[in-house]
Amino acid sequence: MNKVDIVEWLKCEDETKLELLWKQADEVRDKHVGNAVHLRGLLEISNICSRECHYCGIHAGNEELERYRMPEDEILACVNEAVSYRYGTVVLQAGEDYGITREWLSGLIRRIKAETDLAVTLSLGERSDEDLVAWKEAGADRYLLRFETSNRELYNRIHPPLPGETSDRLALLKRLREIGYEIGSGVMIGIPGQTYEDLANDILTFKELNLDMIGVGPYIAHSGTPLGRDDAKLKAPEGEQVPNTEAMTYKVIALARIACPKANIPSTSALATLNTATGRELGLARGANIVMPNLTPKKYRAMYEIYPAKACIDETAADCRACMHGRILSIGRGIGSGRGDSPNKTKPDQAA
Repeated sequence: MNKVDIVEWLKCEDETKLELLWKQADEVRDKHVGNAVHLRGLLEISNICSRECHYCGIHAGNEELERYRMPEDEILACVNEAVSYRYGTVVLQAGEDYGITREWLSGLIRRIKAETDLAVTLSLGERSDEDLVAWKEAGADRYLLRFETSNRELYNRIHPPLPGETSDRLALLKRLREIGYEIGSGVMIGIPGQTYEDLANDILTFKELNLDMIGVGPYIAHSGTPLGRDDAKLKAPEGEQVPNTEAMTYKVIALARIACPKANIPSTSALATLNTATGRELGLARGANIVMPNLTPKKYRAMYEIYPAKACIDETAADCRACMHGRILSIGRGIGSGRGDSPNKTKPDQAA
């Protein structure tokens, strides 16, 4: 697919044609990553963040948010819960929290790797090269860092860097690959100011980076963020603004699957937020092969509000597991076993 083809699909509203897209994406998914849906246990270990990203509810300037950082014993209890649920991966996610030090996290990763067979995925924002190398040497397997938009001008307007620093997530993703991580990235869909051409370029960037995991979800405005309070200034020209809809999210999942056949692609909680009844199932039917049940203790979940009305916020980890299993089996898919490593790693010579 070239950019013209992708833009045409993104703008398509013909349900009959879209059924062909869903079918193609599902067939590509089945061929390259199989029928199993792998479960990644998500653990939101801190909502402390040094950044002022204009779209994120846990940005540093949100003074109304109660902050937390989980202690090691609580994290390990959740990790053991993941083992009991037979998850293959634990995802340690946080804001860009420099209280999560190189040494502390290295020790935590070593304990997880020594005591379990879990793959460890990190999603901790833009960290120093020294941190990233140390965490890989401690045993971390994967790193997730969404570049949010490939339009540099738009990125700069919604994602200011730290004082005196630059922010180049595409370069950092390439460096993460060099260090030896499986790399994951993705974008928001429907950011104010995002055009169809921008979104097509994002999908082509997924392919260029040869991502191991692609996570996409709709932009959901948060009243506690600069963008949520005043997004009108960023609107794209009439007819070119990408809508932040459920339907557009499915299109991007499907097109990402076709562009990157071997990537692991989750059906996200943001989709479930837009469509509680069947959002995740439809994502899985249109190219996705991963779900991320939440392991975060219930007392912390409402504090990790990166967008409002987040799905599953009142559930326990056990509730999430049971719900995910039921949803996966209801559409005739199997529950994945093992780590669910990227086929880029397990089948590097397999033709795309």
